[in-house]
Amino acid sequence: MSLAKTLKTLLAIAFLAIMLNLAPAMSVNAQTIQMDRVEQRSPQENDEFKQLINASYAAWNTHDPEQLSKFYAKDANLVFYDALPLQYKGWANYKAGIQSHLFDKMPKFQLAANDDVQVNRRDNLAWTTFTWHLSAQLNDGTPIESDGRQTDIWEHRKGQWLIVHEHISAPVSL
Repeated sequence: MSLAKTLKTLLAIAFLAIMLNLAPAMSVNAQTIQMDRVEQRSPQENDEFKQLINASYAAWNTHDPEQLSKFYAKDANLVFYDALPLQYKGWANYKAGIQSHLFDKMPKFQLAANDDVQVNRRDNLAWTTFTWHLSAQLNDGTPIESDGRQTDIWEHRKGQWLIVHEHISAPVSL
């Protein structure tokens, strides 16, 4: 990745972080103004998302996008940011992309979430942040060991939590 692209990516991430922090302050609805603080979650509620993340990673480790599908909303306009390409629009594109860009190129693929999950929730929306480790091997035998970070936005729909946005990134050296 070129320096210009790396800097653009870092600026975009910083902008998103700023906007997420400013969103409560920009609320104009009286009900929203009363909810300008993120609800504090009990350890049991945090554990629910840790379990969801671990279950989703177990599904990733099957190399089967069908196993992943129960964790993701299927709306065609949703955006998911993975390692490659820049973005996917909708679950159908994400599903096809992770098969061709990851699973078809890596016969060995093992993701593990680290124990640093942070959960924030407001009504039927929650966002989780955590870091992860990937151990993989390319088709030519080249090993990959990589650490990264992930933010998921979850929406509670029909009794279950679904990922409606995902952003995966890894630290870069300049």
